[in-house]
Amino acid sequence: MARKLRIEYPGAIYHVMNRGDRREAIFHDDRDRELFLTTLAEACVKADWQVHAYCLMGNHFHLVVETPLGNLVAGMKWFLGTYTARFNRRHKLFGHLFSGRYKSLVVDAASPGYLRTVCEYAHLNPVRAKLVRPKEPLRSYRWSSYPAYLERPGRRPAWLRVERVLGEMGIAQDSAAGRREFERLMEERRAQDDPEEYGRIRRGWCWGEEAFRKELLAQVEEKRGASHYGGELQESATEKAERLVREGLAKLGWREAALAARKNGDKSKLKLAVKLRAETTMTLQWIAARLQMGTGASLSNLLSARRRGQG
Repeated sequence: MARKLRIEYPGAIYHVMNRGDRREAIFHDDRDRELFLTTLAEACVKADWQVHAYCLMGNHFHLVVETPLGNLVAGMKWFLGTYTARFNRRHKLFGHLFSGRYKSLVVDAASPGYLRTVCEYAHLNPVRAKLVRPKEPLRSYRWSSYPAYLERPGRRPAWLRVERVLGEMGIAQDSAAGRREFERLMEERRAQDDPEEYGRIRRGWCWGEEAFRKELLAQVEEKRGASHYGGELQESATEKAERLVREGLAKLGWREAALAARKNGDKSKLKLAVKLRAETTMTLQWIAARLQMGTGASLSNLLSARRRGQG
């Protein structure tokens, strides 16, 4: 059976969810949760993502993410693969951590209420799972973005974007008063929470107006039978990587030919390779070829030697 197509376009917002393989835990302790968020932060830098909400549960996670470059697939491939590798290394395990493909629901962020509702769904997950006692405030659950919404902007992760959800709730300013109002509205929403109304979020593929759904279906039909979004996705990632290369060469005062003229292990080339590795989803093979640094394997060795030298 053919896989369902992933709908990708610049500025798309998704509710993403994935469970542990055989519904087993994807977090064994708080260090794993911190590792997951650290990896998410790196993914946001690499893929230029913005996060509107997240919630880490025992055997699954919820993520409401915006993709200005239309690159959900590339970003998720790196994110889930990297977290799995780090989790397995920490716990001396191997093999799959997550159960098959992640689920992604495309959110109609242009119409009022849809982004707010899907973020509320994520933030209220601990309540539905009875991880927050009835008399405990929702903010007592540490492992969602909800407590960060209540912090001053400077104390939040740089990749967490709150103003759109606040705006949908009629909160004009991200001020102390605005955050108190947000908490009041969320506690009120918590008291009214009805799991049945979230059926379309749990089971559907899009969340929005009928016109939005029809527009997405038209995109799917247009792409069906072709290479789908892979080519567009790679072009977007490549464009970002090429821009970083151009900026790096300009900063060094080099022409393009200088890459071939200098040794594979040239310190400036290595520094540029580290930047590409940290800020893009491009493979080691692509970076090595683009910077004239031999094979992907040889570049991996050079980067490892560089890290050892710094450590």
